[in-house]
Amino acid sequence: MKKYLDRMKQDGLFIKLFIVMIISITAVSVLTSLVTIRMSERLFVETFSITNSKVLNQIKTSFESFNDSIVNASSHASQSLTVKSFLTAGSTDSVTTARAYFTMGQQMKQIKSSVDAYDVRITIAGVNGRSYSNGQAYWPLAAEDLADHPITVNTMAEPKRLMYQYDRQRGPGAARDEHFIIASKALVERTSGSLYGLLYVSIREQEFKQFYANFTSSGNDVVILDKTGRIVSSNREELIGQSSPGLLSNAEDLVKHQLPYKNADVMGKDHILLANYIPAYDFYLVNLIDRRYAVGQIIDVKSVMMICLVIISLALLIVFLISRRLTNSLSRLVKQMSKITEKNFDNYINITGSYETRELGKAYNYMLYELNDYIEKLLHTQKEQRNAELAALQRQINPHFLYNTLASVKFLVQQGSKEKAADTINALISLLQNTISNVSETITIEQELANMRNYVFINHIRYGDRIKVNMFAAPDCMHYHVPKLIIQPFIENAFFHAFNHKNEGTIYILVSHTEDTLICEVADNGDGMDGLSGQDTLPNPKSKRQLFTGIGIQNVHNRITLLYGEQYGVSITSAKGEGTKVTITLPLIEQLPDSEE
Repeated sequence: MKKYLDRMKQDGLFIKLFIVMIISITAVSVLTSLVTIRMSERLFVETFSITNSKVLNQIKTSFESFNDSIVNASSHASQSLTVKSFLTAGSTDSVTTARAYFTMGQQMKQIKSSVDAYDVRITIAGVNGRSYSNGQAYWPLAAEDLADHPITVNTMAEPKRLMYQYDRQRGPGAARDEHFIIASKALVERTSGSLYGLLYVSIREQEFKQFYANFTSSGNDVVILDKTGRIVSSNREELIGQSSPGLLSNAEDLVKHQLPYKNADVMGKDHILLANYIPAYDFYLVNLIDRRYAVGQIIDVKSVMMICLVIISLALLIVFLISRRLTNSLSRLVKQMSKITEKNFDNYINITGSYETRELGKAYNYMLYELNDYIEKLLHTQKEQRNAELAALQRQINPHFLYNTLASVKFLVQQGSKEKAADTINALISLLQNTISNVSETITIEQELANMRNYVFINHIRYGDRIKVNMFAAPDCMHYHVPKLIIQPFIENAFFHAFNHKNEGTIYILVSHTEDTLICEVADNGDGMDGLSGQDTLPNPKSKRQLFTGIGIQNVHNRITLLYGEQYGVSITSAKGEGTKVTITLPLIEQLPDSEE
């Protein structure tokens, strides 16, 4: 899990960039598709509404032509004396009655000629109880039922008007009810205004819908509404006879405000509505367009979405490849650059990727080159300076020490102690060789202790043995290496400064080691001093005390830290009257380092 989290952290820039690209491309594609679909829908609706408005006008013209034929037939019937006589005559003998029916039949043929272009039937009924029809079975309504029928009642209520009404009847032997549109007109005496009969022109709804059937299609329906909201005709048979006040309200709103179209929820579906009013019929001609179906015919939403999905996928693939290539080189660059915090100044990077990344890589490599060059020059300068300082300090041998040592040798020779004088000279030679030799050399603990014995021997010759020196070194420490002139200065310091008030004492040299540290301790039981009671404490560097080689304690500490690091160095603890202990910590060096320039 951690591995994946680290990987995600390294690829954080790519992941963020890719997520932003996914959201952006998807949003743009979806919004563009939606806007395109909406614009196409609007364009389709506006274009379709203009076309269907013209279609509705054509249907209205067909209805008006039919109405003109009905008007001509009713006018012919109302002006016919034969019809009037037939409908107003009283009871007569059978011969006269037969002649009247024959004459009426001839007259009906003339009246029927006005509507021969249409499959209709004409029925005429009079106040005298007589009725005549040129197709009784067409509209299966008995004469005795006609007088009280709502169509008759409504017609008599408005005798001056030609009315169109809906009727539903089931004829003899018919399997289901049939729908009719009945045109009715009262026959009125012109002079007196008295009503003497009624004219009925019936047309089956199946024939009536022929006026608009050619203009309908799937999802494009026509509905004829009367003033009560009843559907009197439609290409959708299941709607005929139903009442739809909501549809009537929408149709009235369209006509009243002269709207080109209207979006409305009709019968549970989203429709586009167009409407026209036919005054002669008192009907509303409504065009219902199923919005989803109609739009689906011109816009394949599934295909559009599939194309959109393909485009998004291709765009994301391209973005993935490009962004991955860009961010990969940048991520590698960041990863390699971050290693500089580990002090890895040789971490040069390969120059790859885009122009910007290559330029960053070149600048980074140039910076590392300059930094390494600067560090190399700085180290070389510091090394040369340190070697020069150490060489100069090593050559600043205390002249009093040489004078006193040579004077002691002269005294020994004069006394005839030639062997002791020779030993003293040999010890001095060893010390001088150790002092003026290569400052970069290290010597073993065993060699350093041998030098210490020579130094102690010379001091005992000069000043006597009132100050004893005891050396204790662990056997497994003898092969470890230490820099020259590390322990000796503290021995000399103890000889000349630790026993100013005490006449005698002892200096202890202790060498041991831990797992990774060599510890050299120089302790005495001399006078001691104040102000050095804690660990990692050094005396004032401005002190005028001068050791055997002229190298101060602070210089020794600085030399160790410069050579091996801040975790190594010199610390001193001391108490007045109790003595002083110097602790030198060094790394465990088991073999001589390579010679330096």
